[in-house]
Amino acid sequence: MADPVESLRLKLVSQVRGVFHDASKGQTPTPPSDEALFARDTPIRLVHADLVGMMTGGVRALLLQMLHPHALQGVLDHSNFRADMHGRLQRTAKFIAVTTFGHRDEAMKAIDRVNRIHAKVGGSLPDGTRYEATNPRTLAWVHVTEAQSFLAGYIRHVRPSMPVAEQDEYYRQLAVIARALGADPVPETRAEADKIFRTLRHDLATSSEAREVAQLVLSQRPEGAPRSVQTMITADAVAMLPDWARTMLGLQRPMLTALPARAATWGMGRTLRWAFRQT
Repeated sequence: MADPVESLRLKLVSQVRGVFHDASKGQTPTPPSDEALFARDTPIRLVHADLVGMMTGGVRALLLQMLHPHALQGVLDHSNFRADMHGRLQRTAKFIAVTTFGHRDEAMKAIDRVNRIHAKVGGSLPDGTRYEATNPRTLAWVHVTEAQSFLAGYIRHVRPSMPVAEQDEYYRQLAVIARALGADPVPETRAEADKIFRTLRHDLATSSEAREVAQLVLSQRPEGAPRSVQTMITADAVAMLPDWARTMLGLQRPMLTALPARAATWGMGRTLRWAFRQT
């Protein structure tokens, strides 16, 4: 007789994997490798293994990135994100999984593919200013927002007392990927990340397009994910934004829903860690 608890666990694992991998296209989870760029049980692999922290952090990072005019224009000009937001999510998740957990050769191949794509992305802002996806400073903003956001999600939902030394190690590890992608400057400690974040903030600008994309990001629900999950993730991500970023994006800080959303995502995170810890 089948164990009902085990059946429930396997069903949950299958549903979650279905959100990030399209089985009809032959997509499968990345098998963890002992020959990855990073050793097992090091900060980057612990942070990137937590689904809820990565989802809330990922939404936060996307919202911040859309405030950079060059990053935003690149998305508007060269992405079909409006029609394929779920596909974009899957591709981003795959890149993170391969570069974090996959064999180092596969990780470098994934980085090379992104670099080839970036080399073809460029154009002009509405005021005529040229932009290139290979611009090291733009890539630095994309990197630092992701690093801060992923780490913030992990600390918020999994390990509030994570030592600063381990946070610094996370930045040093993720810097390996950032430099391979051409970002500069790249932080190697939490203090450096905070300083670079404050410096690059001067490159940001609000716009109707940024607000439109923000609303699209917050309203999208990945295929296979319950609407309640999408609501919890986005509310928590918005709550994690700096006040000035919410103002620039025309967003309100969740008040009545903030604590319930955090409690719900915390509970969901515990459930997912239980399910995947045994796979």
